[in-house]
Amino acid sequence: MSSLTVALAALAATATLPGVSVAAPASRDVDPCAKIAGQEFVVPADAMACLTYFPFNATLRQNVLDVVSKVFDFYTFEDYYLEPVPEFQQPAVLIREELARINSTEYNSDYAFNKDLFDLTNSLNDGHTAWFPFCYWSAFQNILPAPVVSLSVNGTEDVYVVPDLADFVPLLGANYTAYYDAIGFDWTRLAGARVLEIEGLDAYAYADYVADTVTGNYLDHGVRVNSAFSSYRIADNVFSQRVGDIAGPLFPNQDNLTMTVVLANASVPETVVVPYLAAFLGSPFTDAASYWENNCAANNETNGVDNALPGGSRAVGGRKQPRAALHANLVTGANIPSQLIPTLQNVTGSEGVIKNYLLDDNQTAVMFVGSFSPDDYYAFQYDVADAIAAFQAAGATRLIIDLTNNGGGYVCLGEFLHQYLAGSNFGFPGYSTAIRANALAKQILAADITLDNTGEVCFYAPNNWAYTNDTIMPETDDYFVPEVNRTINGVLYSESQRFYDVCTPFNVSIPAEPPFDLSKVVIVSNGDCASTCAQFSTLMYERHNTTTAVFGGKPGEVMQFKGMAGEQVLEWTDIDSEIKTAGLKDDPLAPPDLLVYGDFRHNWRTAYSWRDEQTPIAYYSELPQYRFAYTPETYMSAQNLWTFAAQELFKDE
Repeated sequence: MSSLTVALAALAATATLPGVSVAAPASRDVDPCAKIAGQEFVVPADAMACLTYFPFNATLRQNVLDVVSKVFDFYTFEDYYLEPVPEFQQPAVLIREELARINSTEYNSDYAFNKDLFDLTNSLNDGHTAWFPFCYWSAFQNILPAPVVSLSVNGTEDVYVVPDLADFVPLLGANYTAYYDAIGFDWTRLAGARVLEIEGLDAYAYADYVADTVTGNYLDHGVRVNSAFSSYRIADNVFSQRVGDIAGPLFPNQDNLTMTVVLANASVPETVVVPYLAAFLGSPFTDAASYWENNCAANNETNGVDNALPGGSRAVGGRKQPRAALHANLVTGANIPSQLIPTLQNVTGSEGVIKNYLLDDNQTAVMFVGSFSPDDYYAFQYDVADAIAAFQAAGATRLIIDLTNNGGGYVCLGEFLHQYLAGSNFGFPGYSTAIRANALAKQILAADITLDNTGEVCFYAPNNWAYTNDTIMPETDDYFVPEVNRTINGVLYSESQRFYDVCTPFNVSIPAEPPFDLSKVVIVSNGDCASTCAQFSTLMYERHNTTTAVFGGKPGEVMQFKGMAGEQVLEWTDIDSEIKTAGLKDDPLAPPDLLVYGDFRHNWRTAYSWRDEQTPIAYYSELPQYRFAYTPETYMSAQNLWTFAAQELFKDE
């Protein structure tokens, strides 16, 4: 059991959204965590009473901030936040000043400290870089029985409660709907209602507010707005409906949402207060002590290990596979209502994260790539090859790739898909990349060379990478010598020499020439295309001028087609393992082990644009050629959307 002493003093909570108050925790005469133990869903006030029960601990704060501040030294984009980035509507974030503020603030609870630190990293709007306190971040998630979406109806765009509400909400579970039955709240009457205001703000203005204060993840404001709305996706290898960040914020710090709506088949506005209900997503507990032990205290998965020792993590095939993926948004949805699942016959290769179809025109193939993080790294490659072979056998001459809500995954699978579509004669299928050259990073690489650490046990090892002539580096090459210096927002930034990923050979044969005329390949998405997805779509756009269309968002607002575009992310356990494997854990520059269960991930490697090789693709603005509003027919029916896209994007043929 942690030495943390459980306080018995009542805590006052603070309002976090306009017009929304958060109830104060219950009296400490009763353990608030014991009150809700074993429940699948709880009211937000009860969840907050449990989460805010644990007192602020200065020792834990110092430990966490020591880890976070030292890992920030590896963060490739830190200096970009010294000034606003107008093309993405990203405000400046003075990271080091904010860390100093947090280090000197007195907090009422451990939750308050961790939420403040989470909010700081979340304000970077870079899902590759964030503090995740699993005690609180992955504990209770609010879900509203009235997800919203932006729709064009009769040529006018407005915010609506999702029309499929009556079929979707029951899929969240009987215990969820039973709560609303018990309190006599009829959520079904809200289906398809036009939403005029939320919390006293115009509905789109509230979506802006959520995009700026809740969503995070995506640098571009327009993409974050789209993330506030409900949308379809592939989750656990099946079609799913995401509730969106308005209806599904990741903390239970709202009791309800006040909406002014015009009900379907009505003409007079009415105001309705819709209660949230919080889903419990953490490890089981019986009281506050066991909640802390099972969800908050450090465990054997919290920190890294020396991978060179027996029991360490070793790569299969000689190299650790780089990943660039957004943390799953937990339970932010459920399986999509059955009537919205495509009725087209599946083409082979559709068992995993890819779903393949041939449209009724018998010319247009569809490959819905839901993720680059499959259950089976090798099966993904075979699925792509099998699907394209089937498309060709069926006589398809054009291809729609749907990347809606693709959270990223393995860097090399993004390069594989690009290579398969472009053909092996095209050449290197990725980006030139670089790593930040801080003092500890340089020591890690030097130690790996001295210790003969290879790509089997660590990412810094030179043989993980290739020179820009596409030949693999020898194991003794110190790619920080000479380091490359440039100025970002008036600050000197140092990084490694440029290099390439080593992804080949792939496990399937790559066709020499493109299997489809690349002028007849188009990409559609909702802009929530993260990480490896953003890299893949940007490669297609920059190298082949691939037609790209984005659906949804706020009318009249610019929206990028790539949501988050780093190159490689390292979780806290990854960078800690790199340090330990290099034998540098006792170095004064090295962060300590975490004393609590959490993760501080960061963007460790940068991909540079082919169109401007001094600018990371994350900061290179590239807009889609087409932007379409969702309609009642296309917002949740992927099949209808693909049919519409084929008619619009191939209409000149």
